[in-house]
Amino acid sequence: MKKLYTRLNIENCKEAIEYYAQVLNGEIKNVQLADGVEMFKGHEGKYIHAELHLNEHYVIFFNDIFGNEPVRGNNMIMGLDFDNEEEIRKVYNGLSKEGIVTMELQDTFWNALYGKVTDKYGIHWELNHQR
Repeated sequence: MKKLYTRLNIENCKEAIEYYAQVLNGEIKNVQLADGVEMFKGHEGKYIHAELHLNEHYVIFFNDIFGNEPVRGNNMIMGLDFDNEEEIRKVYNGLSKEGIVTMELQDTFWNALYGKVTDKYGIHWELNHQR
């Protein structure tokens, strides 16, 4: 496993990440807008990904909420980046065994193997292996 990270799904992501950057003295990096991405058509100007770097060891990922009302408890996700495909499949299968798959493990437009699972304890996970 490469790293564990936190992802916050927030309405008005641009405003929120700027607020947290100021409060936490962080640096905003790697902003990716929905503009031009077919699956996010109609959400132009919204953030599909942005990073708040607090230091060399801790980064918080952010994105806007797309089409769903925010619900306390599903607006924060634990994310794992993996070194290899075998490892991501093992964790995906383990978490989904008694959990709920919210996105099948699949190839993505950002050239990664990616999936989402809510485990049996209600923790939301996103799993990513960059190819």
